[in-house]
Amino acid sequence: MALLGLLIGIPALASLVLLVMRDDRKRGIFVKIAAAATAATAIATAITFFGSASTSFRIGSEVFTKTILVLEVVLCAVILWLTFSAKRILIGLLSIVQTALIVWFELTAGDKLHVQKDIVIDRFVIIMIVIVGVIGSTITVYALGYMKDFQKKAGSVPDRRPFFFFVMYLFLAAMFGLVLSNNLLNMYFCWEITSLSSFLLIGYTRTPEAQHNSFRALWMNLLGGAAFALAIVILGIYYGTVEITQMISIGKAGASVVLPACLLVFAGLTKAAQMPFSSWLLGAMVAPTPTSALLHSSTMVKAGVFLIIRISPVLGENQAGIMAMFVGGMTFLFASFAAISQSNGKKVLAYSTISNLGLIVCCAGIGTFEAVWTAIMLVMFHAVAKSLMFLTVGTAEHHVGSRNIESFDGLFSEMPQLAICMAVGICGMFLAPFGMLISKWAAMKAFIDSGHALLLLVLVFGSSATFFFWTKWLGKITAIVPGKRNIEGSVHKEEWFAIKGLAVLTIVVCILFPVLSAQLVVPYLHEVFHTEMQVISNDNLMIMSFMVVLLVVLPLLAFGKSHKKLVNTNLSGENMGDDLTFRGAMDVPVPVSLRNWYMTDWFGEKKMTAIGSAVCIAAIIIEFAALFGGELHV
Repeated sequence: MALLGLLIGIPALASLVLLVMRDDRKRGIFVKIAAAATAATAIATAITFFGSASTSFRIGSEVFTKTILVLEVVLCAVILWLTFSAKRILIGLLSIVQTALIVWFELTAGDKLHVQKDIVIDRFVIIMIVIVGVIGSTITVYALGYMKDFQKKAGSVPDRRPFFFFVMYLFLAAMFGLVLSNNLLNMYFCWEITSLSSFLLIGYTRTPEAQHNSFRALWMNLLGGAAFALAIVILGIYYGTVEITQMISIGKAGASVVLPACLLVFAGLTKAAQMPFSSWLLGAMVAPTPTSALLHSSTMVKAGVFLIIRISPVLGENQAGIMAMFVGGMTFLFASFAAISQSNGKKVLAYSTISNLGLIVCCAGIGTFEAVWTAIMLVMFHAVAKSLMFLTVGTAEHHVGSRNIESFDGLFSEMPQLAICMAVGICGMFLAPFGMLISKWAAMKAFIDSGHALLLLVLVFGSSATFFFWTKWLGKITAIVPGKRNIEGSVHKEEWFAIKGLAVLTIVVCILFPVLSAQLVVPYLHEVFHTEMQVISNDNLMIMSFMVVLLVVLPLLAFGKSHKKLVNTNLSGENMGDDLTFRGAMDVPVPVSLRNWYMTDWFGEKKMTAIGSAVCIAAIIIEFAALFGGELHV
């Protein structure tokens, strides 16, 4: 229990210290120490609880419960102050409604409930702890160098780095609390802290656009929070529990827990930026890159899918499961299509995140052993590869002067190490034998075995779109453009530490695919579903792992040993000698240009998000209508 206290306490304490630390040098040292301590505690926690089956703890302290309640009221007061100051009164009222609901419940029915397991640590929680601890801490180290350059370039933006690091570490502490909580009341409190923290990080620059986007993120997440609060009240009053494990036991025993499950799925959809709530994550792109990496890869959005995966045993062929399947599937499809039309690197990453989370939500909605195995594997691979991608794009933007993919011509010549790391991230996202694609193979099998042919079509077309936009990007950064000088000497060492560390981690996770499956995911699923099966055979997993090793080793063996004669590049006309210009028709010199095809008429952002949001809204309304219709009928 002391170790768990440290797990939450170290980042929480670090956040308070960083809030008052103004000296750049001292902050640099302190952040590195805090990051190392947070990551080490996360790993120590994982090792400590790895050997045992699911472990639970009961807090059982009245003081603790009342303290959380008071802090929830304080949190509400802070949100009210922020929203009323900005004349966003309706958002503030949303916070009042959900806080009033929770306070009323805790002082009445909730006070009589006996919670057995406030904290549960199983293999899935261990995975999340390591993701948050290692990747989240690495991002804070990256932020040290990045924010120096950010403040220099954004001259009119006030330097509020102490506040920025305060919120980042507060975020990590809240995420640890969230993944550890089996008591939904405690999880709800951490959930709300992540909502407020994301609002503060998105609005960091205080520009009109940043403020608008931050308030949009806040109201969407508060809407999910209201559904979360209502689910707690219903569970507590009608089922006599606020524990996730109890809710699952009740559902497996035959009683219907569909209504609270629907509300929790809805909360997860808002947090995971599923359509029609995806716009808050796209708006988060205005924030500095470390914020994007933190929100997209390891923390905020993973909270939503974590909750849905957690309750997946009671999903499946009911309204809650169908809603998750349909909304997740449609989000995966239309967000993948929308990414095709984007040339802004961060927007491509944002749509890619939304689509991948959609696939995870869809798998969790099916609720079978195979589908949930796929969802958890996708969570792991997406966390490492996507955080790597965000950090490389952020560094490239600072040195190339643009985040537009069309500006990345010759990146391999200008920033070879960064281009290699970016290529590793891209390969990790879509190329075999790396993990994301193998997980999609498993998703295909899970869809077939569960009898969802429509989802199979969604997966095929969505994955084709994914292949299209990642290939375009990979081609851009691996093309050799002569005449470019190396400009990566000015990249901060903290940025290299984070980027190269995550590149290595992406490869290691892909190589360890069979071990992660056998030692972490399968034991967790065995405990939840009381059965065991091979989603992908061990032989195939070992082959995939061996192929990743070869992909890494073979280029290293050939590195620097080529003695081939260098000749001029073949162009679309006579090469004029510099490999950058050729003689075209009518003897006119034509500069070399590498441009991608974005198909905006077919896959324009507005069109895809409008269609996707419309079908997802319809699905949510239909499922809730069917649920309440069924309840009334009964």
